[in-house]
Amino acid sequence: MAQISLKEKIKNSPQLKRLVLNLIMHPVKTRPRWTTRLFQFLYLKRGKKSVIYRSVRKDLVPFNNFSLGRYSVIEDYCTLNNAVGDVTIGDYTRIGMSNTIIGPVQIGDKVNLAQNIVVSGLNHNFTDVNTPISDQGVATKPVIIGNNVWIGANVVILPGVTIGEHVVIGAGSIVARNIPSYAVVVGNPAQVVKEYDFEKKQWVKKLQ
Repeated sequence: MAQISLKEKIKNSPQLKRLVLNLIMHPVKTRPRWTTRLFQFLYLKRGKKSVIYRSVRKDLVPFNNFSLGRYSVIEDYCTLNNAVGDVTIGDYTRIGMSNTIIGPVQIGDKVNLAQNIVVSGLNHNFTDVNTPISDQGVATKPVIIGNNVWIGANVVILPGVTIGEHVVIGAGSIVARNIPSYAVVVGNPAQVVKEYDFEKKQWVKKLQ
């Protein structure tokens, strides 16, 4: 008979799961306790020459993954949260000032995020009208951002969105659907306005 790992035992026991979660997360602040944050240097995966500025809020727990690739930078006043899903950031990627990233999120290599961007794989449940929304828990759908993407300031990327490679997202856009590779998108909701034509070897405006 195969032995059950400690992690599986915790997952399969609601009481044990609640106890461990309470030890790790502050129930009111809903962020890792200071005692947990003391040990982040042990469980956060950091690539060579990566930088996380001191003002970054790291709501990062040990039971989900966080990894930052080589030569990547997370600038001042960002918030990182992997409490409900993994956060993975590739190599040579720059996360600009005051961005919020809530897992599950996967960001590729050589991605540039400007300022005040929200990338979230989390949604609050709301369908039960007899229960406060705050008591209905959350649902998650991964956000995936491909390599070599440039995202303008004040963009919001919603749960479940996949963005292809070499995409430009205009400032202030709300991205609620998948974006193909080699595209320029703008607006609310964001729509493709240009695509790269490999036969013509040029960017071509897309008819609306």
